[in-house]
Amino acid sequence: MSDDDRPASDTAKRGVKPSGKPTLKTIATMTGFAVTTISRALNNAPELSQETRDRVQKIAAEIGYLPDRAALRLKTGRTNVISLVLEPDEQIYGFGTLIVAGLTEAMRNTAYHLVITPLFRNVDPMEPIRHIVRNRMADGVIFSKAESFDERIRFLLDSDFPFVSHGRSRWPDAHPSVDFDNEAFAYGAVKRLVSKGCKKVSIILPESSLTYTDHLKTGMARAAAEAGIAHEFAADVTLHSQTDAIRNYVTKRSKRPDGPDGWVCASEVSALAVIGGLNQAGKTVGRSVHVVSKQASQMFAQFQPGAETVFEDFVDAGRQLGTLLLRRIARENEDLQYLAQPQFDWKD
Repeated sequence: MSDDDRPASDTAKRGVKPSGKPTLKTIATMTGFAVTTISRALNNAPELSQETRDRVQKIAAEIGYLPDRAALRLKTGRTNVISLVLEPDEQIYGFGTLIVAGLTEAMRNTAYHLVITPLFRNVDPMEPIRHIVRNRMADGVIFSKAESFDERIRFLLDSDFPFVSHGRSRWPDAHPSVDFDNEAFAYGAVKRLVSKGCKKVSIILPESSLTYTDHLKTGMARAAAEAGIAHEFAADVTLHSQTDAIRNYVTKRSKRPDGPDGWVCASEVSALAVIGGLNQAGKTVGRSVHVVSKQASQMFAQFQPGAETVFEDFVDAGRQLGTLLLRRIARENEDLQYLAQPQFDWKD
């Protein structure tokens, strides 16, 4: 009788969970399969039937089996872990939740588990990356807020360690990345504001070191030049600023006679602050002033702020990040860049 055909034991049939820490031998005893079959089933070996893999994985989940990662690393050099480096504020604003949702979709039916590594404020972004690589804490790493000449990317390329960045860089070496075409977004947003009659447009930019800051600036400047209107980049505040600071800046700027009558917002949070500032300045969004913002969740729409939106799908971004990283872990090197295009669905 083959391993696949061997009947389950009485223990498994009764659904009795063993005492102590479950092991491969525990599952073998419960199912009647050999330990080697259990190991292959947990790793989704294609030579086993789907029924066998499902059955073994179901019992493993029921009894709380977890692989011994230290032993796995010693035996194979793998951890079956993917690490997502995430800043706490990214989780608060929903970015992290959406990215994780997409990542878990990509990792479903694989042997990999997701571990979130926090990057706290005032900590060198290189610190968690070095820790992961030097201690072999994961088989691959994902991080966001890629900079134009990001030292994390350079270090990971030089270390030949699998990674995917959310955002691109300007290093001459191609590297795995997932990004949203922010230049196209800013260009299309300004064109929409022009169609609404705006004569001067502005934007709250990300920090200057981030690659997509230049993309946003290029798209806005190109569209404004083509339309023959004025444009400016907000001074003294960035997307990283507190919302009160953004709102106060917009209020003061809008009360001046040369204030913008059109705003491009690169995030929902900044858009709410911009709209709050415009309201404080006595402006009516959708009438005396117009706003185009990215939208990544339903939160923004619930406020019905009068702004027009362009959807950025962070769930799909997470899905793409996971898919590309799994390919890179498998030692693929070609076509590991994904650039999502904005979809403009204006409603006149």
